Amino acid sequence: MAHQLDGEEAAGIARLLFETGSLRALPRTGWRQDGIPLTATETVTEHSHRVAVIAATLAALEGADPNRTALLGTLHDVPEARTGDLTPLTRKYVTAADPRKVVADQTATAHPAVRDLFADAIAEFEEGTTPEARCAKDADKLDCLLRATEYRAAGIPAVQGKIDRCRAALTTTSAQRIADAALALDPTDWQSAPAPR
Repeated sequence: MAHQLDGEEAAGIARLLFETGSLRALPRTGWRQDGIPLTATETVTEHSHRVAVIAATLAALEGADPNRTALLGTLHDVPEARTGDLTPLTRKYVTAADPRKVVADQTATAHPAVRDLFADAIAEFEEGTTPEARCAKDADKLDCLLRATEYRAAGIPAVQGKIDRCRAALTTTSAQRIADAALALDPTDWQSAPAPR
């Protein structure tokens, strides 16, 4: 059933979409602590794209719903438009707002269907108890591991600790196996992969 939007709800959604667009300019801050130059640091949007792709992939392998899992991967960092990308080191000194509260504020003037979509997705991701949330959380860590592997291949050895921490945090068998396979490859191997038989 299609929903009818009043003017304020439409404006609330438009504001939300502009806000999510700001993630295009928000660098992932943890890489700077590993010596990655700001010009080479990915943005939150770039990260979220591959997280969504990985999330759907893991869900297909783990028997979870790929569509729901991709949604969780897509939306999981939306609160960072307001909080910034806080690293584990930063969180030792700064109390971060609960992402559920942040997304409630972000969607407060949007249509209830949109508020519920975002609230449910962020809550599910944060709680991490459903198969979809577990796959999405693993996708977040696996993307970090892949990106760190790309940086390492570019000659930045300081990321090894991040690779190790991300690998240790993976909980699904599929994510663990993909991580191990990725660590044995050069990140550019996909360009010369053998043709399927």
